[in-house]
Amino acid sequence: MKLFMTSSPMGAYRSNEATTFKGLNPANAMVDELKAYWKKDSKCLLISAFPDEFEINDRMRGDFEWIFRETGLSVKCMDLCDRRSGRKIVSGLSKYDMVILGGGHVPTEKAFFDEIGLREALQGWDGIVMGISAGSMNCAELVYAQPEMPGEAVDPSYQKFIRGLGLTDINVLPHYQAVKDDYVDGLRLMEEITYPDSAGRVFYAIVDGNYVLQTEERKEIRGEAYRIADGKIEKICNAGETVSLD
Repeated sequence: MKLFMTSSPMGAYRSNEATTFKGLNPANAMVDELKAYWKKDSKCLLISAFPDEFEINDRMRGDFEWIFRETGLSVKCMDLCDRRSGRKIVSGLSKYDMVILGGGHVPTEKAFFDEIGLREALQGWDGIVMGISAGSMNCAELVYAQPEMPGEAVDPSYQKFIRGLGLTDINVLPHYQAVKDDYVDGLRLMEEITYPDSAGRVFYAIVDGNYVLQTEERKEIRGEAYRIADGKIEKICNAGETVSLD
């Protein structure tokens, strides 16, 4: 399996600035890496993090097909998995070459993944997986569901650590450039929530346009990224650079 754990591969989160590229962001050689593994006329499956937002999902499916074609990636089909198709389409996962795990709310997406049996379906499947934001976070064996919605940071029953898809042991925190100064329930997201939660753990905070690449041969961060562990943060990679996580 070739696993691309991205933050936002199409543009910057919370930014209205026009992009300087068409299709997927080519920064940090992401497009080059995708093309190296891409099959001609790939069959793609987009799995939504919002399983009941049918109108949004239909539009998103069309957007992704356009984005991939604009990138120069040969696409035979871009199918959609939400509540309408669910477990039925995932049961036929073997016919797909590429799976996109959409962005959204981590626990909501994870619950849908459980409902459709995605973790089991991906076992032994050999293709390309692209996680986007929450989709990247849910790739981990043990997911850190960083609080983001009102009430989550102060709710003693909120589960910050949940079982994920088991595709990696790497915990990605997306959109660092946009969320690093956020507050949730009156608490600083990073300093008062995430840093304490990193005790005995390691999180990798990445900015939009950057990603983590995992294949059978390598695990590496591409572009600007930060390592958060035991309550401390350090920059470990700059834009245009690569750092091995092996």
